Amino acid sequence: MRHAIENVWMLLPERKVGFGDIVIEGDSIAEVNLRPAPGAGATSLVLPGLVNSHCHAPMTLVRGLGGGLPLQRWLEEAIFPVEAKMKGEDIHAGAVWGAMEMLAGGTTCVADMYDFPDDEARAFAEVGMRANVCRVGLSFVPGRLAECIDFTSRHASDAETPVLVDFCIHSEYLTDENFCRELAAANRELGRPLHVHVSETKKEHEECIARHGKTPIAYLADTGILDRGGYAAHCVWCTDDDFRIMAEKNVALVHNPTSNMKLGSGFARIARAMELGVNVALGTDGPASNDNLDMFEEMHLASLIHKGVANDPTVLSAWDVIEMATKNGAKALGRGDIGEIAVGKKADLCVVDMDRPHLVPALDIPNLVVHSMHASDVVATFVGGKAVYDKSRVGAEFGGAIGTEKAKADLLASVSRLL
Repeated sequence: MRHAIENVWMLLPERKVGFGDIVIEGDSIAEVNLRPAPGAGATSLVLPGLVNSHCHAPMTLVRGLGGGLPLQRWLEEAIFPVEAKMKGEDIHAGAVWGAMEMLAGGTTCVADMYDFPDDEARAFAEVGMRANVCRVGLSFVPGRLAECIDFTSRHASDAETPVLVDFCIHSEYLTDENFCRELAAANRELGRPLHVHVSETKKEHEECIARHGKTPIAYLADTGILDRGGYAAHCVWCTDDDFRIMAEKNVALVHNPTSNMKLGSGFARIARAMELGVNVALGTDGPASNDNLDMFEEMHLASLIHKGVANDPTVLSAWDVIEMATKNGAKALGRGDIGEIAVGKKADLCVVDMDRPHLVPALDIPNLVVHSMHASDVVATFVGGKAVYDKSRVGAEFGGAIGTEKAKADLLASVSRLL
């Protein structure tokens, strides 16, 4: 099937803004036809689908729970007791609702870390969203090492599917050295990226140094678990030497500005990481610590934080931040076929209505994307050429086979049981 998105502005590779038509054939971009922009009348902008490189989508079930608590108290007092009661059907309901929220905001691909990954994978597939999922590595759970290896082994060859499977450990502090070395040995054959939390808090970072005599990144590198690359969330307290290891090992830094500030953790030194060759991507973290899945908001904060800290408005250009949310995220997740509007790439696209008071006049479109746009400005989202979100019909049928009302009812039923 061949169709076109016509008469639109678009964000193109090599940091260019163009005007014209995008021709889609099957699931890919077949043509990008450019022509001079009209003086008026072009009211839509097409971006590459946004990539949320670190999330816990089923935490829609506990959105906002424990607000105001620091990280460890938030986890131990508010989150862990509820998570202990969750079943597969709860995770499915939460993941569906999170996926719908992301698609409505132009996010077409997510790296998600949570329990019951088969139910998560099914949820993302049903809604029509790309996802990298994983079995979370926790060394204190009996049998979990075998589960991680088995889950990844069963799906590692599914390279052409919308839902991919990665290796994962939750963190240094919830695994031991043997667990990491065993997982690293298994991954020498499977070759999947690693999804991991790293140096989110000062306490976590310093306790690792006390335990191992080295930072979390240096310790993980020594176990071999970073040898196949991957993506590390947070990295708030990482050192320059950590960044050098990440660049060498092809480990991306996933910046989570909203979550890290809400929990009082600080924020990663991403400008320095980029200087040292680290691929920096962007993520929302979960909707319990954010409390939304709006990647436009993450772009906005990522831009402002580092300018303010440096007292320098030239730190991080609008294009730097846009690439963090698109092609850098795609690279982090091992998805070279998305993240850009270019011939041969998958037609994962986000369409924004530019005819809004806060987006007129469009004097500098990349600046508008980072500093003016909101998830609510998105009017359509395509994954593999298919319109999986259309604002004009959202109330009738949203996200593939699951209607909005059923998804909402399933979510609220789980919330009622859990809380």
